[in-house]
Order: sequence, then C-alpha cells, then structure tokens
Amino acid sequence: MNKNFKYCKDSRVMRTSRVFPNDINNHNTLFGGRLMSDIDQVASISAAKHSRRDCVTASTDSVDFLHPIRPTDSVYFESYVTWTGTSSMEVFVKVISENLKTGERKVAATALLTFVALDENNKPTPVPSVIPETVEETKLHETASERAKARADRKKESKAFAQFISMNDPWDYRLEMMENYYM
Repeated sequence: MNKNFKYCKDSRVMRTSRVFPNDINNHNTLFGGRLMSDIDQVASISAAKHSRRDCVTASTDSVDFLHPIRPTDSVYFESYVTWTGTSSMEVFVKVISENLKTGERKVAATALLTFVALDENNKPTPVPSVIPETVEETKLHETASERAKARADRKKESKAFAQFISMNDPWDYRLEMMENYYM
C-alpha cells in the first residue's frame, strides 16, 4: 500500500461499554464529562493508528449530545480519521446507545476532534492523507475543509482573547483594579 494515504477504515476504533452507577449524574443519565473523556480516548487511538505516531489532542471541535444515555444502556463508540492536513488529523466519533432490555438504538452523541502527530522530538510531523469509502466517510471528508477553516479562525480568535485573560490570583483582583484606575 502507498504510504502517502490510508483509508478511513484503517484508523477505525470500536468500543462498547456499560453505564455503571459511578458514571451517572444527578439526572440519572451518563455524566457528560465521562462521555467526553471516553470520546477523547477512542479518538486518540484512531489518530495514532492513522499516523503511527504519538499524537496530542489539538482541539475538541464539537461534542453534540443528542440523546441522554441511561443506566439501562450500553454505549458504543466508533471513531476514525476523516481528513488530514500536513500534521493534523480530524477524527469523527459517533456514540450509539442501546437499551439492553428493548434493543432500541439511538445516536446519542457525535464529536469531531483534531489531533497532531508528533515526531521523536515532539514536533509536528507529516501524516498520510485519508481516502473515504462509505457515504458517511465521504460526507465528512467533503465538508472537512470548511471545518478546518472554522477551526483556524476560532484558534486565531482564542489567541487574541487570551491576551485579555488574567492570570492573577483572585486576591490580586483589587490590586489589578487599582492599577487600571490609576492608568
């Protein structure tokens, strides 16, 4: 196989788990933070499989909670690389809940994350491009450049906003207010 590309299926990761009592929030549904952690875990494996490199999460672009996941459900995660830049990879994760008593299945959540592959010196390193095959993969691949532009714009805005974020301890607030008053 040509090392300059891989198919989406080459990075596919599937995992199924149960919902346990310590995973539940006060609404008797799966805690969103737990789901986000699981999403990041499976997505990171897809990125590593695609690049065969160490990878870091560059951004969680979106996590859409579509249906609550209950203690009677199993949770199925499926992830794969949908698009690549030079060293970055967009990874799609779908989360399907299945009621273990009725068999009813729902797409409970979807997520898009971006990872960067690192070389031996922890510097970004090139990754193979990706080739979609299924209708789902093709749709995600075709719309990825729009999302990449939105990510770049959002990152630029975040960096600009970071200039205004205080790093002072809360007790320094009064000092900061006084400095601003006298400037």
